Amino acid sequence: MAAPGEALTPSGYITHHLTNLSVGEGFWAVHIDSLFFSALTGLLFLWVFRKAAKTATSGVPGKLQCFVEMVVEFVDDNVKETFHGRNPLIAPLALTIFCWILLMNIMDLVPIDFLPYPAEHWLGIPYLKVVPSADVNITMSMALGVFALMIYYSIKVKGLGGFAKELALHPFNHPVMIPFNLLLEIVSLLAKPLSLGMRLFGNMFAGEVVFILIAALMPWWAQWLGSVPWAIFHVLVITIQAFVFMMLTIVYLSQAHEDNH
Repeated sequence: MAAPGEALTPSGYITHHLTNLSVGEGFWAVHIDSLFFSALTGLLFLWVFRKAAKTATSGVPGKLQCFVEMVVEFVDDNVKETFHGRNPLIAPLALTIFCWILLMNIMDLVPIDFLPYPAEHWLGIPYLKVVPSADVNITMSMALGVFALMIYYSIKVKGLGGFAKELALHPFNHPVMIPFNLLLEIVSLLAKPLSLGMRLFGNMFAGEVVFILIAALMPWWAQWLGSVPWAIFHVLVITIQAFVFMMLTIVYLSQAHEDNH
């Protein structure tokens, strides 16, 4: 929530909270806060699952083991239903994507000034955005990672010639239609990582903006009237977005493993 004595105007407050802590300028700017919280949530995921694995028992499981087993089974079931190839990487990748993005999204439920206010006044950090998935650089880098795996497995499974034929001879299997096929397939191929990253960014950025608007336009003592209902609804959004990113990753990699020619 905004501090009771906040001196910023509403527009200044919104701009301030939408600014990343950066090093460099333009294309070469590095968003330190997004990288820090991405690494932090990733390490949290590894620590929780490692702890659950080390304390796992064949007897009566504890709450942490039950929770981790439920998540693993949920992801594994979706991989089995969607992925039609054979690759031991897919299930761990899907689990990592789902849990990591979910944890990054959950950072959007942290009150707006809970971390930026002490960071600015106690540590001298002028800007701090704590939601990595509301940064297009983070979401697009993850999407490009999935895209690289798509290209790699498409060439590995189908061969370079097979992958080229898939682009040139689909959907119309005639030499005259090769230019049209290439245009259609390349646009379709490039749209996958673009939509994957932008969908996650757009939803999370919009959710973050709503929280900031509530904090900027309502008095601090009444902000819970807007932030609590929105947070309850936003829980559904952050979970769905993690699930959608995971499922599309599985679908795209399954398509890369299909040898149709």
